[in-house]
Amino acid sequence: MCLAVPAQVVSIRGNLAQVSVEGALREVHLGLVDDVEVGDYVLVHAGFALERWTEEDVREWRAILDGTWPGRTE
Repeated sequence: MCLAVPAQVVSIRGNLAQVSVEGALREVHLGLVDDVEVGDYVLVHAGFALERWTEEDVREWRAILDGTWPGRTE
């Protein structure tokens, strides 16, 4: 199973960005997402940024993973 994960953009060089995924640095292609800047969050899958995420999106994602998201169902 493949999973897309949020990552924070650390640097940008052309259509490539170095991103941090929970502290691990990766290089991803930005060709599918417009107007990405250093500090932004992007959803990454298979080396490509798929969309921009807000800090709120990332907080919700983390809450879902750790089971504290208030919208969850048992």
